[in-house]
Amino acid sequence: MASNYSPGKSVNLEDLSAEVKTRSGRIKLLLMDVDGVLTDGSLYYFPGPDGKPTEFKGFNSQDGAGFHCLHYCGIKSGVISGRDSQAVNERARILKISHVYQGFLEKESVYEEILSKENLSDESVAFIGDDFPDYALMKRCGFAVAVANARDELKERAHYVSRARGGDGAVRETIEVILKAQGLWDKVLKKFGFSD
Repeated sequence: MASNYSPGKSVNLEDLSAEVKTRSGRIKLLLMDVDGVLTDGSLYYFPGPDGKPTEFKGFNSQDGAGFHCLHYCGIKSGVISGRDSQAVNERARILKISHVYQGFLEKESVYEEILSKENLSDESVAFIGDDFPDYALMKRCGFAVAVANARDELKERAHYVSRARGGDGAVRETIEVILKAQGLWDKVLKKFGFSD
C-alpha cells in the first residue's frame, strides 16, 4: 500500500473497504502516538542555552492542517507518548489537541482515563500507532490505524494501514478517511472556499 503513496494525494472513499468506512464512520475521538506517527521517529539533540542537550522534533504541516479540519468537524484529538518532550506540548497547544499524555509506555490506563473523561466507548475511538507500545490500544479501539512505517505486527492488527509514513502525512490521511466516511469532507472544502 505504501508504494502507491504520493504526497498530497487525496483518499478516495471508493477505495476503502466496507469495514474501514463503517469503523471510521463512528469515530468521535482520534488518539495517536507521537514518535513515528506525528514525527518520522527521528530525535535530534542540540545544546540548549544552558549547555544541556535539548530535544528537537519535526512535525508535518499537512498533519497540522488536518487537525484543524478534524476539530472544525467536532471530533476531538489526543496524543499518548512514551516519551516526554516540550516540543510535543507546544505542538499540541498550537493545534488545540484536547488530550496530551507523555511519559506513558504502558498506555492502556491513560486510554481508559480519556474514555471516561469523554464518556466514550472503544468503538468511537481511533488510534494511530507504529510500534509495540501501541499494540494494546490498537486491539481495543474501534478503528486501529498503522502508519506505513509501522512494525509488521501492528500492520497485521490494523483496520487500516496508511499509505503515508509517520511524520509525512499519515495523520492527515487518517483524518481524511474519518471525515470522508462521516460525510464531513464537503464541509471542510466549503470552509476553505472550494465549491461543487
